[in-house]
Amino acid sequence: MTKWRDLRGSELTTGSVGRTVLVAGWVARRRDHGGLMFVDLRDEAGVVQLVINPERSAEAAAAAADLRIESVVQARGQVVQRSPETVNSNMVTGQIEIQVDEFNVLGRSTVLPFQLDEEGVGETLRIRYRWLDLRREKMQRNIRTRAKLVSIIRQEMERDGFVDIETPIMGKPTPEGARDFLIPTRLQPGRFFALPQSPQIYKQLLVIAGFERYFQIARCFRDEDLRADRLQELTQLDVETAFPDVDYLFALIERTVVRIWRECIGVELSSPFPRMTWKQADLEYGSDKPDLRFDLRIQDATELTRGSEFGVFANAGAVRYLRVPKELSRGEITKLEDTAKGWGAKGLAYIVFRADGEVSSPIAKFLSSSILDSLREPGTTALFVADEPREVSRILGFLRLQLGRELGLVDEAAWRFTWVTDFPMFKWDADLERWDAEHHPFTRPTAESLPLLDTDPGGATAVAYDLVGNGIELAGGSFRIHEPELQAKVFDLLRITPEEQRSKFGFLLDALAMGAPPHGGIASGIDRLSMALLNEPYIRDTLAFPKNQAGIDPMSGAPTAVTSEQLAELGIAVVAKEDSSPG
Repeated sequence: MTKWRDLRGSELTTGSVGRTVLVAGWVARRRDHGGLMFVDLRDEAGVVQLVINPERSAEAAAAAADLRIESVVQARGQVVQRSPETVNSNMVTGQIEIQVDEFNVLGRSTVLPFQLDEEGVGETLRIRYRWLDLRREKMQRNIRTRAKLVSIIRQEMERDGFVDIETPIMGKPTPEGARDFLIPTRLQPGRFFALPQSPQIYKQLLVIAGFERYFQIARCFRDEDLRADRLQELTQLDVETAFPDVDYLFALIERTVVRIWRECIGVELSSPFPRMTWKQADLEYGSDKPDLRFDLRIQDATELTRGSEFGVFANAGAVRYLRVPKELSRGEITKLEDTAKGWGAKGLAYIVFRADGEVSSPIAKFLSSSILDSLREPGTTALFVADEPREVSRILGFLRLQLGRELGLVDEAAWRFTWVTDFPMFKWDADLERWDAEHHPFTRPTAESLPLLDTDPGGATAVAYDLVGNGIELAGGSFRIHEPELQAKVFDLLRITPEEQRSKFGFLLDALAMGAPPHGGIASGIDRLSMALLNEPYIRDTLAFPKNQAGIDPMSGAPTAVTSEQLAELGIAVVAKEDSSPG
């Protein structure tokens, strides 16, 4: 049987000097110095230098004569110590090299569409030749780190007695908030499976079935528009427990995250992580995933300005502001106002407090001296938004993040984690004039909120929680409703008729009626967790074979058309979209 190599060239050390070794890998670089050739041989662990000298081996030199970058080669030779002036301190193997006696090209490369060290290569081209792109050092790091992350998760789950159970990929549509990917079936023409947006109902059924601690590294699918941090085909850690305990779940996830950060990137996190309610996050940061790496907080001036002569403030549902630690110029404020209006703001009021205490603002004349004194902080600018509370939070939340970046307030080297708890149970859909579930319709209301289901659903909070790191949602979950009567009541509030309840969730309702324990869990997106860990701006670069932003795989060409015979067998007819472009 052919032997390809004795060891990986990157494993050689000064202790290997004098050995004759057989190595194989890819040609990362080649340098021809008048017949003397230097080849950087790359394998999965690193790089070692080969020296091909025609005076030592004319056959090896002839075999390497027309060598292309990224060809796969094999070499046999003696490990020697480099001379002091040729030591490369940037390479782990930089003190040694291999003097080649035999050289073979095992897989010749064509001209490359791009070089591995080339900057600015477009994403579509990189995905089109993904096998080549994946050879880049960054992509090797990303994929290997992701694999290590998943391994740590499995170890921590199994350590606590969680059972890894697979759930169906072809199932029934569930209300997870995005469109389903549908699968036709030849055996049941005109009927469709759905790819799971999450294993939500299945994991509840497993706990009801007596598997008190379930987990899965689950594949999930959501037919939604793509962006830098969103995928259609994603992977998540899925966890569910019977007789749930919030403190236990939080400690489990914290322990896992701390270990991931320590072992994958050498960062020691402090735990337990702090907690804040959704209401606090909304009021102080304008976001349910606050970035705590800088301490620019939203402040409230609703009551302070309620009696002012400035009608915009006096009549608004909420008046809040950000205090910028700088005297902004009129040009800077105009630019920020234009940005805020692009987010839907009606305007951006401001007060500049000069270092000497003087005020510069077109609205100052409408505010009493007591109001101005309450707001005064020399050398700062207060930026106000007045509107309905949700709009004020949303706009100031966006503005806070932009100011944090532009003013250099963000500590880029820091890691700041927090739990956000007590999310709203429902949100009002003004177009349909009905309540929607903030998370999903199986989320449990807090004990204090149970009476509000009859009187004030908008005031109800849920036993729901998210883990946020550096402004990125890294995990989220809730306790579930385990009483059939309460579940039916929530369905009624969401205007899901009894007929729809039976049609969509009849099997879950039957299970709840047959001895369901209290249960709850949490899920964490592996892709987004990897993205945060690696400080990677594009989530697609945490996957080996992603689709591009249009949802297309430029490498394989998927999705593709299929034959009319295949469609007929499935009972499907394709209807072309009408061209809506102006003629």
